[in-house]
Amino acid sequence: MQQTFQEALQLPIFTILRQAAKENRVDCYVIGGFVRDYLLHRGTPKDIDIVAIGSGIQLAEKVASLLPNKPKVSVFKNFGTAMLKYQGVELEFVGARKESYHHSSRKPIIENGSLEDDQNRRDFTINALAISLNERNYGALIDPFNGVTDLKEKIIRTPLSPEITYSDDPLRMMRAIRFATQLEFKIALPSLQAIGANKDRITIISKERIVDELCKILASKKPSIGLSLLHKTELLSYILPELVALQGIEEIEGQRHKDNFWHTLEVVDNISKTTDNLWLRWAALLHDIGKAPTKKFHKKLGWTFHGHEFVGAKMVYKIFKRLRMPLNDKMKFVQKMVLMSSRPIVLSEDFTTDSAVRRLVFDAGDNVEDLMTLCEADITTKNIKKQNKYKNNFKLVRQKIKEVEERDQVRNFQPPVSGEEIMRIFNLKPSKEIGIIKEAIKEAILDGKIPNDYESAKQYMFKKAEQLGIKY
Repeated sequence: MQQTFQEALQLPIFTILRQAAKENRVDCYVIGGFVRDYLLHRGTPKDIDIVAIGSGIQLAEKVASLLPNKPKVSVFKNFGTAMLKYQGVELEFVGARKESYHHSSRKPIIENGSLEDDQNRRDFTINALAISLNERNYGALIDPFNGVTDLKEKIIRTPLSPEITYSDDPLRMMRAIRFATQLEFKIALPSLQAIGANKDRITIISKERIVDELCKILASKKPSIGLSLLHKTELLSYILPELVALQGIEEIEGQRHKDNFWHTLEVVDNISKTTDNLWLRWAALLHDIGKAPTKKFHKKLGWTFHGHEFVGAKMVYKIFKRLRMPLNDKMKFVQKMVLMSSRPIVLSEDFTTDSAVRRLVFDAGDNVEDLMTLCEADITTKNIKKQNKYKNNFKLVRQKIKEVEERDQVRNFQPPVSGEEIMRIFNLKPSKEIGIIKEAIKEAILDGKIPNDYESAKQYMFKKAEQLGIKY
């Protein structure tokens, strides 16, 4: 007996869709994410996919004509799709189709098809679920691949052979892992094995599409689910080989270092509990990226990773460029976080001087809170005593930052005496001496030699000018 889900169709738009389908004499269905998320009780939809057995574009135009505000229909003829927005929801229309693929491309050859053809081409059983919007069986659930059962059992499975599904459109491999991460589902074993077997096919996918899926994995509640699946299937070696290079533990003369790959995944999960900032999560993912190229063993010191933050910050640019990610303030923010990632840790381990805290606040600027959040996420020791010690030390550093900020106001500060004023007072033209004086004033304030105020800075300016042999 066919299940009926008329209660899923409470939004006013479904009444309009039913009427438009009747007037256009086409069958139509709501399919995919809306149905899946309704059955999972995942809240209000932001987008709804409609499949028509006929022209999706004509159905979209009919729907728009029946709506009170006559919304604009965006038509994408090359894809045979149309889109309109109504009451904050994006509706996408497509004609039912069947697809075939060339091995060298994920762009399908499309033919008109039936609802069955359209469900066959869907990526996963849980995304092939459809609810009828037709008069004769309004609200009927069409579930040819037992997608409802897979939802209950929390399984990601392909409607057809996973080998064919992933080979035809390799982006589906990333999508499978993304859905497994977002929904906290398991990927069916044959499907997981097929991803591993087809991993090299990921090379035909654009970097932008790969990064889009990777960002969705990073934005999820527990990113390590997806990151470990990417690693297990060896897709990660094609996307972020620098991260894979962190895996493993070496032992020489009884001295070992921790596995920095699995440590990184813990840090990403930790930071995801405290922030939704995607770029701070990227910083957590890449914070130790410089450890593989800087790893050395010394008989006296053991394992060292000297300068890994500096090397890692340079690697961030190369990774962003290779993956065609934005080379703007977002990339610079990630670089800055990676470069400074050990600074608060050093402060938390030693006796913290005001001078060191002033320098941290000055260098981090408006990102000092983000930096502290990253460093707190970096605590992955399982030793409760050590864990509590580190957390308490970070509390002390945060308190010290607050005190220094209130007293010295050094966040993003500029030396109180400007270069123009130095030139005017000493009757100088632009020269390196002006830069030396400005830098000396800044350093004196950060070191606590003078207060961060105009009069103190001016007196120090005269003192420094005299040392440089500049006459007043």
